[in-house]
Amino acid sequence: RVRIMLSNEYGPQDLRIGAAHIAAAGDAAGSTGGPGQTLTFGGQTTAVVPAGAPILSDPVDMNVAPLQRLAVSLYFPQPTPITTIHWDGLQPAQIAAGNVTAAATIKADSVMNSRLFLSAVLVEVAPGTRSVVAFGDSITDGAASTPGTDSRWPDFLARRLSGQNVAVLNAGISGGRVLKNHMGPNALARFERDVLGQPGVASVVLLMGINDISWPGSSFEPGEPATQADALIAGYRQLITRARSRGVRIVGATLTPFESALTMPGSPIANYYSPAKDALRQRINHWIRNSGEFDAVLDFDAVVRDLQNPLRIRPAYDSGDHLHLGDAGNKAVADSIDLKLLLGDR
Repeated sequence: RVRIMLSNEYGPQDLRIGAAHIAAAGDAAGSTGGPGQTLTFGGQTTAVVPAGAPILSDPVDMNVAPLQRLAVSLYFPQPTPITTIHWDGLQPAQIAAGNVTAAATIKADSVMNSRLFLSAVLVEVAPGTRSVVAFGDSITDGAASTPGTDSRWPDFLARRLSGQNVAVLNAGISGGRVLKNHMGPNALARFERDVLGQPGVASVVLLMGINDISWPGSSFEPGEPATQADALIAGYRQLITRARSRGVRIVGATLTPFESALTMPGSPIANYYSPAKDALRQRINHWIRNSGEFDAVLDFDAVVRDLQNPLRIRPAYDSGDHLHLGDAGNKAVADSIDLKLLLGDR
């Protein structure tokens, strides 16, 4: 069985749902692979989601294979401001007028690569199934990977774990920081919702901190003072303590290189990188590798750095902006993960 979760977490007023539908996704964008099913909420085909709240649909009988794509369609019966959104969703959302939720093919009036209001798809699983949460920023979110191809590093990890009763949940938010809000809440604020509150979570991979290091003094936060290593480490320690208090294994990933990041011609972003910022990254990575405070360590820095210039991502893995991994780089870090170490199975 399958159900969905809709979220109005950032909405200041009620969110009205006029209809909802789920089906296997078709081969073409905006198409389904079958008739699908109408979703209900407490037995009703309409729903009101209060401001700041989520809502779960009733379960429907539906066999879902590992890695299968689904098409979820929502109808909003009145003008609806887009408030709760995963803006870097990297999966085309087809937007059309009227109630076309049950249509086999949607002729879109517009398309956006963001996910609107849909926060989870929950699938009934066999007892003993576990979840791994990838908790991070834009590198985990898959920024600069190819849209519509599921080429984020958690996607490649999910493929490796397919058939082993382990789900991979991507909790990457582009622009995410450990200590401060900006593009979404800080890591300490969202850890309960995005990690500890997820069903069956056994392990979390923490890859976050590059924005804490790079944003101060950049175009993002020009007046913000430099982040201090002790403050960032204190944030990591809080996440470690909270994970262990709930019996969740926490795995630290080293921060990847970023020399010359976001300096492409025409980029509006300045001062994202500096030697002093990279020195802080190196200090943080030394602590991640050698402190012994994480349950395990994944050395993503060692996997993707250029052997000729270790301050940069190697060209084959670089998306081109010198910060985010391309599809090959995402696959490389996923392939480097020791699955037994990840899950603590030895």
